[in-house]
Amino acid sequence: QLQLVESGGGLVQPGGSLRLSCAVSGFSLDYYAIGWFRQAPGKEREGVSCLSYKRGTTYYADSVKGRFTVSRGNADNTVFLQMNSLKPEDTGVYFCASTGRTTLSTANLLPEFYSNWGQGTQVTISS
Repeated sequence: QLQLVESGGGLVQPGGSLRLSCAVSGFSLDYYAIGWFRQAPGKEREGVSCLSYKRGTTYYADSVKGRFTVSRGNADNTVFLQMNSLKPEDTGVYFCASTGRTTLSTANLLPEFYSNWGQGTQVTISS
């Protein structure tokens, strides 16, 4: 059974950092890319970043470029999203999801190309 589980969310002040984790089970990440998305109240789900696991390539939305870093964990089937210099507009529920589109492009930031999703973790940036 394919399963993705996010963790690491929380409340931090503007300028702070968080590291989110996406633990994947039930399939090998070698054949997938993992995307990170976020959704603020009343807004559509927005693509933040993605990682082609075996290739190691990454892609970022302009809004987080230079602040967020997506990476593979040392253990198998774990993907991290390191978020630095956080802003109030980064607030939302963060989800990870899997897709077979391993050659990354702007399309990898679109939710419709992802088939399996985690339950999400809340990130709140506030003073």
